[in-house]
Amino acid sequence: MKRKRTRAAAAGILAAAALLPLGGCAKEEPEASGKNYIGVAYYNQSDTFLNELLDSFRSQLKDMQGGDMETVVMVRDAAGSQRTQDDQVKELISAGCDILCVNLVDRADPSEIIDLARENEVPIIFFNREPVAEDLMQWDGLYYVGAEAEQSGYMQGELAADLIETDSQVDRNRDGKIQYVVLEGEVGHQDAIIRTETVVEALTDRGIELEKLSYQIANWNRAQAENRMEQLIGQYGSQIELVLANNDDMALGALDAYKNMNYTEAAYPVVFGIDGTKAGLEAVMDSEIAGTVYNDKEGQAGAMARIALALLRGEGLEDVEFQSERCVYLPYEKVTKGNVSEYLMRSR
Repeated sequence: MKRKRTRAAAAGILAAAALLPLGGCAKEEPEASGKNYIGVAYYNQSDTFLNELLDSFRSQLKDMQGGDMETVVMVRDAAGSQRTQDDQVKELISAGCDILCVNLVDRADPSEIIDLARENEVPIIFFNREPVAEDLMQWDGLYYVGAEAEQSGYMQGELAADLIETDSQVDRNRDGKIQYVVLEGEVGHQDAIIRTETVVEALTDRGIELEKLSYQIANWNRAQAENRMEQLIGQYGSQIELVLANNDDMALGALDAYKNMNYTEAAYPVVFGIDGTKAGLEAVMDSEIAGTVYNDKEGQAGAMARIALALLRGEGLEDVEFQSERCVYLPYEKVTKGNVSEYLMRSR
């Protein structure tokens, strides 16, 4: 891979780079050697799904690389700050990374990162948070791996509709409508907006009559969801029949709220999540969450590893199954009590 900077030159800046304050993850700094370095920059280390995806990425990368090469993965946590992430990407490039994997804090603001990478000829694999199409077209060294948000929201709605149609107990007040609340991921976040819109669309497409009580922003976070749900319970009490959460962590936070407020399980509403994290799947197995939508972290991690290794080797990109130009989208899958054991096995 052509680079504007030699490994020896990169090694000369490592002492200074090691002194830079970086959020979150422990650091491994490159040295002048035959190793290959992959820098990973992600929006927040508190995100359960991303942590599980990155664990799978490291594992699959190690299995795929074989004995002909050695890679080191360096992870940086932006703690929700795009400015911090921009600085971290600059540091990773200066420290000699050959490839970047970037989970953007702000999907609409990748310009500085793209400019830095293009100037230094360091390809970027964006993952989980898709830049807008115009930004991905800025340079042929940009890739994306993720899933379609519309599919996840619609599948969550179909899961909820299936249960409502077969279990009359969901409509506890017998008024022919389902009173629901939404726990939304993030203000202005495309996936959160789309999941919230499409889950309702799927339910109404099935003829389910709904009454929206409220929604709360919980930033994909379990503790925030617990707090927001306690507020909703205080306001609406037993009126809440259905909780639609944009991810599993927030679904679990909703359950935490009911547990902390000493509600009996019989008084819980029906709760659905998205992502299929290990904790979410276990909650489905235990019948605490009615269902979730599996976001194929193993498939996404494998695609990221294959693209990274192909770029490092200078061959093999033709074997990657791109759904559109330089983009890989893995399908979501519905998870219920009936099939959850299959997904728990996959997540181990």
